[in-house]
Amino acid sequence: MKKTIALWAALTAVALLVTGCSAQQPGAEGPGAAPAPARTTAPAVEPPAGDEAPGAPGGTAAAYRKWGLKPFAAPPAPPAVKPVLRGAGGQVPVISEIPTTEKIVFITIDDGAEKDPEFVTMMKDLRVPVTMFLTDSAIRGDYAYFAPLVAQGHGLANHTLTHPDLRTLSQDAQRREICGQRTKLKDRYGTAPRLFRPPYGNWNEATRAAAAECGVDAIVLWRESMQIKNMQYQRGDRKLHPGDIVLAHFRGPSELKGRTMTEMTATMLRRIQEQGFTVARLEDYV
Repeated sequence: MKKTIALWAALTAVALLVTGCSAQQPGAEGPGAAPAPARTTAPAVEPPAGDEAPGAPGGTAAAYRKWGLKPFAAPPAPPAVKPVLRGAGGQVPVISEIPTTEKIVFITIDDGAEKDPEFVTMMKDLRVPVTMFLTDSAIRGDYAYFAPLVAQGHGLANHTLTHPDLRTLSQDAQRREICGQRTKLKDRYGTAPRLFRPPYGNWNEATRAAAAECGVDAIVLWRESMQIKNMQYQRGDRKLHPGDIVLAHFRGPSELKGRTMTEMTATMLRRIQEQGFTVARLEDYV
């Protein structure tokens, strides 16, 4: 048992959806939650209750069955040196995948309009890492919803204040959108986001310059996007590749033709697993 605990401790830093984002309607104003205590980095996704590693009998297998899924294989240890870094002169990289030969993909979820409490439970049960690219106009009606997801160790990332097409804005206006959301997320959740996704995937060199001013380490695009029942692929072979970044959204029955956020997420996870991939934590590679 002690050996298993030690093994899990060594792996905690690893751990474990539409092309472009739909325009968001500003959420209703609300008091929100009080800011979380400040911390410099988000915690790793927490280990399962008990002593067994994920997927082992008595570990998370029962939790996966609850959601109609099979446990994922543990992802490999992240590289000692992150393969995506700022370029010469501090230029912010723009990425759609991570350079790796490992059969891993990275799940990112945008906007924050749908706030299904069952999704929080699902993520706690499965401990599959995701990175949340949040827009203030979508989340400000209920900031508190995302606090437990952050506490579980899922990545917190920037998706602007109001979800504009940044290419229509000046560099200064882009900076206000990006830096403004960085400040709000840090004040609310205690950690400043390092990663940024432009709404609709639309960006220009002014976006890159503004992002650098706002402490962004990478502009994150995607290779696949999760629709209601299937993935949409950018490549002609219509399959996942090592290191691909997968896009999903916080969406509910009104946008998913009656399906729930958890049903859509379970389908996405099955599509990943069917192709022999597991899920890794994006922040371990960027």
